[in-house]
Amino acid sequence: MWTNKDAQPGPPASPALNPPGSPARTTGYLGPGLQIKGEITGNEDLRLDSKFEGTISLGGFRLTVGPTSRVDGEITAREVVVAGEVKGNINARDRLEIKKGSSVSGDLTTARIVIEEGAYFSGAVEIDRSNTQIGTDLDTLLGNAK
Repeated sequence: MWTNKDAQPGPPASPALNPPGSPARTTGYLGPGLQIKGEITGNEDLRLDSKFEGTISLGGFRLTVGPTSRVDGEITAREVVVAGEVKGNINARDRLEIKKGSSVSGDLTTARIVIEEGAYFSGAVEIDRSNTQIGTDLDTLLGNAK
């Protein structure tokens, strides 16, 4: 018989990410033991901690480039958070964040950008507010996309 003791512990669901009444968002994960060449496309958030060469296209979703990740190629997503290394252009329709200790070499296009002190960046930045609805929360944007 199954009991609560059999349940695997995991991170609690964040109410800010999945408020009551909203569809649950899943996050795909590619771990540090992988080396991938090719193309990633998808309709969910993705955390990448592996080495990747090619193009990543997540449309209206978030890509997190973890601290152990190295990406060599083009990235297109709604939101991109870089904690590792990226060599290539990034198009983050809504928001781009480059964390302390990370490295980005390439041209950036986004509506909002954060580059933390201690991050390395080489390239050009284009601020494009035409695709962003400032002041609109994520769930409203995703709800309108249906």
